[in-house]
Amino acid sequence: MNILIIKHIDIEGPGLIEYCLNQEKIPYRILNLEANARLPKIDDLSHVILLGGPMNVYEEDRYPFLKDEDLFIKETIQRGKVVLGICLGAQLIAKALGAKVFKAPAKEIGWYNVSLTGIGSSDPIFSNLPDTFPVFQWHEDTFEIPHAAKLIATSASVPNQAFRYGENTYGLQFHLEVTQDMILEWMKTYEEEFNGSQPPLFSKLKILADTKMKIEAYTRRGMEFSKDFFRQPHPHPFDSTQGRLPPPPGGEGKHVLPPPSRGRSGGGWDLSE
Repeated sequence: MNILIIKHIDIEGPGLIEYCLNQEKIPYRILNLEANARLPKIDDLSHVILLGGPMNVYEEDRYPFLKDEDLFIKETIQRGKVVLGICLGAQLIAKALGAKVFKAPAKEIGWYNVSLTGIGSSDPIFSNLPDTFPVFQWHEDTFEIPHAAKLIATSASVPNQAFRYGENTYGLQFHLEVTQDMILEWMKTYEEEFNGSQPPLFSKLKILADTKMKIEAYTRRGMEFSKDFFRQPHPHPFDSTQGRLPPPPGGEGKHVLPPPSRGRSGGGWDLSE
């Protein structure tokens, strides 16, 4: 395995994913686009992990690296690499696959329940999760499910919570990678989310109380999910003669990547410098 982890801001790192990789002795690299790190060649990569960040996928003028990253994601998926996007990362995957990203019906900060769909319950990675379980959220945007992708997790307030495209690409709106220290740091750094309205939309005390109650079981769940993700086989290598994506589960034929929509280090190397 050769795993690349992409950060968009320093404080939104891989968390439990990195703990898992160190525990399993799997080599990885961390690249911080905020620090002007350059995207590498895709040839030798087996997995790409796209993490969160406070920016919007369409803020390419403010964050020029998003343009190059969009092309990088397209090629990564086309070449059959295993891809996992979390929060902003999932939105970037959706955009790369031609789906719209837009303001969610409700901003979510804190702990919320999500439920697996029928497809999610039989998914090789998600099937080990409960039918309904709490997740940590921090987002105001959401995504359409890309064409040929499958919805695998949903919720009442924001229906599109996770999807799978083909057999190698996953997008999660929620943060299964988060640790307690990360939650505390985000609450301090993004302090403005708790100010400016009376009463506040989100309660710091409630988030802290929920975190204290849920974090132990959540850490176990996040570690188990990460291990399952990295233990999955790489089922459909890219066919360079066809220039096409592997067929989605249950589908027939092959699907060309749709055109783009217009409308947040241990045993690895940190490439931020």
